[in-house]
Amino acid sequence: MKVSAFLPAVCGLGFLLLLLNAAGVESRQVQGGYHWYTMFMFGDSFVDTGNLPKTARRSALSRQWHYPYGTFNGGRAGNPLGRFSNYLVQSDIIAQILGRLEAPPAYKRTMKHYCDQSGMTFAVGGSGVYQVPDNLPTLAKQIYNFKRLINDGSITKWHLADSVALVAVSGNDYAHASNSSDISSMIGLIRNVTDGIAVNVKRLQKLGVKKVLVNNLHPVGCTPWLSRANNYTVCDARANMAASFHNTYLTESLSKTKNVHILDLNTAFTKIVNHGPPEGSSKLSKRFEHKLTPCCESFDPEGYCGQLGNNSKKLYSVCTNPEQYFYWDSVHPTQAGWEAVMKQLHKPMLHFLTQNRHH
Repeated sequence: MKVSAFLPAVCGLGFLLLLLNAAGVESRQVQGGYHWYTMFMFGDSFVDTGNLPKTARRSALSRQWHYPYGTFNGGRAGNPLGRFSNYLVQSDIIAQILGRLEAPPAYKRTMKHYCDQSGMTFAVGGSGVYQVPDNLPTLAKQIYNFKRLINDGSITKWHLADSVALVAVSGNDYAHASNSSDISSMIGLIRNVTDGIAVNVKRLQKLGVKKVLVNNLHPVGCTPWLSRANNYTVCDARANMAASFHNTYLTESLSKTKNVHILDLNTAFTKIVNHGPPEGSSKLSKRFEHKLTPCCESFDPEGYCGQLGNNSKKLYSVCTNPEQYFYWDSVHPTQAGWEAVMKQLHKPMLHFLTQNRHH
């Protein structure tokens, strides 16, 4: 399986959105009892807000800077944002839940010796725990960049005082192994990946991060990339089983680590995309007319959303109503999809963040 195709193998929440004001910016405690957190995002394209380079010629690794990405919400039509979605991604929705307008700025698009008061996004689309093709920065490399900014004073004790990190590892490490018939080798790889996530979580804590959110692995077998072979009608059971192994080992690896909360993407995704029609469907599932079919579909199964051929001929189709689709492209949810996922997860997340909070 191609990592470039898998990226990652892997409407804001208006009722929760607080408008920023000068008084609120000056204080950690904001009106209505909401609390400002400084957020640091690590991982892959589920939370990348623009760290991959913007190139004039589009490719699988730069498509997020080109139409139709980022063009279907918020009055910014025709203005791709460097995010792998029709508009906002998971980290943006979490930021909105915590009172921000969007996720913190991308590391690569921030001036030297500066860290925004909201934090910084180090995540890079396509990356993983281990080195993958295209020489993308691993999770450890992203944390090294974070450490370097702490050491040079760009990230201060103030930034770390009420800090929250999100770690999103969504399956790129498995992209080349998922067709293997050697189950024991696959399980060994899964153990190494989940242990690697746990090691990096502990590194973040040693660097001063107070609370860490960690995504578990969504049901990758339900991504359009894998359900396409069956005309988007059923999920790939084997891939979903691998995701279950990942999540079991991830929970085990993090079980003794304090101040860590696993965001159960697997259950949240499954309640939406893997429900039978229609009487067995949840309300969230019924929200989406299209659960496995992507809004933006490449004509070639090995192609990508936004791909152009000779004479700039479009090699993809795109829907006009992405709010009815859970998936935006072959592997990434729409903004509406992310909202539906985080609607299920925000209460336990907020409970975790408010426990033993330092004022």
